[in-house]
Amino acid sequence: MDLETHNESPPGRSKTKTMMQRLLVALNCVLLGIGVTGAQLLTRLYYSKGGHRQWLSSWLQSGAWPLLLIPLAASYATRRARARAHGGAAAPVLLTPPRILLAAVGLGLISGVDNFLYAWGLEFLPVSTSAILISTQLVFTVFFAFLIVRQRLTPATVNAVVLLTVGAIVLGLHASSDRPPGVTRGKYWLGFALTLGAALLYGVFMPLVELAYKCAAAGGGRALTYAVVMEVQLVIGFVATVFCTVGMIVNKDFQAIPREAKQFELGEARYYVVIVWAAVLWQFFFLGTVGVIFCVHTLLAGILIAVFIPITEVAAVIFLHEKFSSEKGVALVLSLWGLASYSYGEWSEARTRAKKKVEVDEEAQAL
Repeated sequence: MDLETHNESPPGRSKTKTMMQRLLVALNCVLLGIGVTGAQLLTRLYYSKGGHRQWLSSWLQSGAWPLLLIPLAASYATRRARARAHGGAAAPVLLTPPRILLAAVGLGLISGVDNFLYAWGLEFLPVSTSAILISTQLVFTVFFAFLIVRQRLTPATVNAVVLLTVGAIVLGLHASSDRPPGVTRGKYWLGFALTLGAALLYGVFMPLVELAYKCAAAGGGRALTYAVVMEVQLVIGFVATVFCTVGMIVNKDFQAIPREAKQFELGEARYYVVIVWAAVLWQFFFLGTVGVIFCVHTLLAGILIAVFIPITEVAAVIFLHEKFSSEKGVALVLSLWGLASYSYGEWSEARTRAKKKVEVDEEAQAL
């Protein structure tokens, strides 16, 4: 999806805008990658060193939403200054149409449920196994993206999906012998089912976010900019946090946090460092995900999440001292191959579209 709806621009201006679009795509990919890798590691570290509060863990996945107020305030200040300089009408506080904000409330509830399922499942699974199961979101994303937003599937995309899926299956070959210490077989399979449910729900969530952006572009009446992405994510994060806060109150997590911090194996101070940075990195992940959906499409977000799974595996080996098996090495190669396949397919299509545009322009000038 374009960064904004606009009229034809002069060639130089169009090139600058294209470069800015690419930089924004790259920025969101970096946020997604750092977030999905770092947040999973810190969440697993929280559990492995004495943390046991599932509602707190799920709250951390959306609790850093106030960070978005900083860039949104800067965006509003810029719009207001520009409006005053041109003597126009007052700048709107929000750019997102009300009906899209209402849709974001529903998306926030879905996100809150998904966060809880994932957080609860990760208590009983190592990062490696959890990452394997989360990778199945790609299959769900492809299916629901086709149904909800009519996402076109190209040969390169299908090839990437197949390679990433095979990589997940290869990783799954050693999952049954990968139970964390103290986790019973029943709890292990409970975590398995919860994480798979979270993957399915997230596979529905991402196409719905793209649908919301398309509706905003079609009927919002204003240019669709990256500020809209942050506004939508802020509402999603706020609603998901409220949902998890209610769970924390019912489960008496707020009273348990000081006691849990004192019993944390790495020390009380590091307990708070872990949960704060987990919250920040989860916000990076979710903002990067919705940003990639906004700038490109749902399928790329799903593929990137799957690509970072073996990278998370390697990071878990380095920082959490999990075993690195031959299956993980094969999965890493397959995931990188899948990303290369997708990237080449997108580049080829972009090149073909550019050639067609040049031919159309030349024909129009000839007439």
